[in-house]
Amino acid sequence: MEEGRRISKPWAIAYIAVVAALCLAPSVGLLFGGGEESSDSDAAPAPALAAADGSFNFNVLSDAGSWFDDHFAFRNEWVTAAAVVEGSVFGVSPNESVVRGTNGWLYYGDSVDDFRGTGQLGDRALYDIAHSMKLVQDYAAARGIDFAFTIAPNKNTLYGANMPYNCQTKVGDANLDRIAAYLASEDVNYIDARTLLADQGKVLYHASDSHWNNEGAMLVADAIMSSMGHDHRNYFDVEPSLRDDFVGDLEKMLYPAAPAPEAEFDYGQQDYAYRNAAESNFSPRVETASVAENPAGSLVMYRDSFCNSLLPFMAEAYDRAYFSRGVPYQLAIDLDAHEADALVIERAQRFMRDMAANAPVMCAPVVPEADQPIGEYEPVEVEQETLGDYVKVTGSVPVEALPGDFIAVRVNGERVYEAFGVCDAETSQERFQVLLPASDLRESGNTFELQLF
Repeated sequence: MEEGRRISKPWAIAYIAVVAALCLAPSVGLLFGGGEESSDSDAAPAPALAAADGSFNFNVLSDAGSWFDDHFAFRNEWVTAAAVVEGSVFGVSPNESVVRGTNGWLYYGDSVDDFRGTGQLGDRALYDIAHSMKLVQDYAAARGIDFAFTIAPNKNTLYGANMPYNCQTKVGDANLDRIAAYLASEDVNYIDARTLLADQGKVLYHASDSHWNNEGAMLVADAIMSSMGHDHRNYFDVEPSLRDDFVGDLEKMLYPAAPAPEAEFDYGQQDYAYRNAAESNFSPRVETASVAENPAGSLVMYRDSFCNSLLPFMAEAYDRAYFSRGVPYQLAIDLDAHEADALVIERAQRFMRDMAANAPVMCAPVVPEADQPIGEYEPVEVEQETLGDYVKVTGSVPVEALPGDFIAVRVNGERVYEAFGVCDAETSQERFQVLLPASDLRESGNTFELQLF
């Protein structure tokens, strides 16, 4: 027995040494400058002893832990190894932001609730989105600007067959299905990208990415511009080449050290150039100039990551284009600043909740006297915020507000404005918002009254 212990001791020491080395490598490597930043855009900042107000930061240890989680040495290699092991052995993803489906398909984790119908927006929130787009459309039309709105479907909305078995049970309809009727009743120029892409009878999203591929983007861009009657180059007769160098966003999140590329369609170099110092199509603000033959007018487009592949097709068609990821949408500034002839809003299905919580920044429409509701207005407490030449006024809406009730706000007992309805993301409380020219208000003592009609 003694002999057996003497023989096993070197192996035990070696085992302990290997385990210790593996445990210490992330920290020791960090000391020698071997840290790697998380690919997550929300990677934690470096910890600081002082808080923003100059006081001691009592959360410094917690902040240091969060920073370490996002920056430890060989981070990408460890994350990739964990994903390979958990995927191969258990068939699951160690990253809560990524859902591992069947047949190599990956999905965004925050799309699962909507896919199953458990993350439903209230009817009032759906109405708020649709009616806000109607007000934006009217605002643009009054200025001679064409308007189009589209919602980019979640990948599992179109291609849900590869979702994991434990996500397949649905308990309700997705928000994208439910909002269609509200948009139709508001007569919004809505491009139904879901139906458009589903009718093609082919897969138009990437297996390892959350977005449509370039063919899907081409189809949606064509539908947007056609809906506004704008001339543009038609790519339907172009036979795209096939590249094998596309790396999906979900693939990079799951396997940051060794992402596997997949195929992508290439329609050739579109004829446009950047007019500002944008680093990529996903920069917060991109300004472009077309170098194609006979481009027309100026485009303002509010977008998210789905527009990365839309942008080349759109930019080529307009003499000048401005693409913004900013929220809320700064209509009061951007349309005039860029002399817009066309306004397009593209928003991903998974961000519909954000749309309900953020009203566009534009002057509230004045309700003509003949259309003003009859009856008593109720005084309402408001919050006021000065924004340059404007004042943003917000307040709560009675809980009995129904979809179809739009909100009238009377200011100083005289002029009546139609307010945007917004759904507070934290409390689900319905609120209203109006942006008023400061010149329409008194220096002090303004009164605000509310009525639903």
